[in-house]
Amino acid sequence: MAVWHGAQTLSNVFGGPLAAGILETMDGLGGMHAWKWFLLIEGAVSILVGILGYFCLPNWADNTTWLTDEQSEMAQYRLVLSAGGMDETKNKVTIWEGARLALKDPFTYLFMCMHFMLIVAQSFKDFLPTIISTLGKGKLLTYLLQSPAYLLGYFAILGFGWSAGHFKDATWHIVAPMIGSAVGTAMLIATENVGVRYTGICLLIMGVYSGLNIQVSWETSVIPSPRHKKAAVIALANSIASASHWFTPYFFLRNQEPLYRLGGGLILFGCGATIATVFLTRWRCNKLNRKLDADELAENTRREASGQEPLEKGWRFPT
Repeated sequence: MAVWHGAQTLSNVFGGPLAAGILETMDGLGGMHAWKWFLLIEGAVSILVGILGYFCLPNWADNTTWLTDEQSEMAQYRLVLSAGGMDETKNKVTIWEGARLALKDPFTYLFMCMHFMLIVAQSFKDFLPTIISTLGKGKLLTYLLQSPAYLLGYFAILGFGWSAGHFKDATWHIVAPMIGSAVGTAMLIATENVGVRYTGICLLIMGVYSGLNIQVSWETSVIPSPRHKKAAVIALANSIASASHWFTPYFFLRNQEPLYRLGGGLILFGCGATIATVFLTRWRCNKLNRKLDADELAENTRREASGQEPLEKGWRFPT
């Protein structure tokens, strides 16, 4: 998940120099503005990758023709494990049934809220060149200064992603980077010192992007199956989170340059609300796990009384 989700952040490492190269040298080429060339080039590459993905990416583990039988069986086995023991090939759930199940699950609304607040905390990203320009380093250097910050963000995503998987923890691997982002935001809006503000930008990027990666991974682990329900949860969370773009731009006002304290306050609110939602989600996971423990204990007590082998500990909601 970190390698996949980190690609978005890594793209910004190259996006700054690419923007600098196109916007500074291609204006007027072919009778078009440089920003039009920027959109055309990035759009064309995206379309090409999308076409290649159609032919190169596998479908499902049981019907991908270029997998060997052994690879297909192993892939299906791993999918059953990651789906909490449910074999999707034997338990068919339609798209609409999956959507209905998602709408009935309280976890859906918790992750919708968490994702929404994480995107609110990322509201700076469309204004980052403008924010960096207030450091007074010139137009070209403004584009280039984005790259180191996003590169640190990419490494942070990989680091927190590895650590979350190694320690089997989601809660603290979202909370810790969000605290880091809050500290970075405070540095960004508290002083006009260039070094302090740029360090704050780096901490802000490292935190919110790492937190979002773990959140997406967590929601697909808490709701592992059926796959159409999981897909509906992801779609709902992304759609609701994207709605934050309707209002967040209005918090970054020109008359508040260079500190943008109203926008910084919005980011701080997003960080705090994300942390609160994380702890609420953890509370629900623990509550359901205690019920699973009690049910399993009762079943094993019954089995012991009848001379049967006890069940091994089953699937639990990850926290």
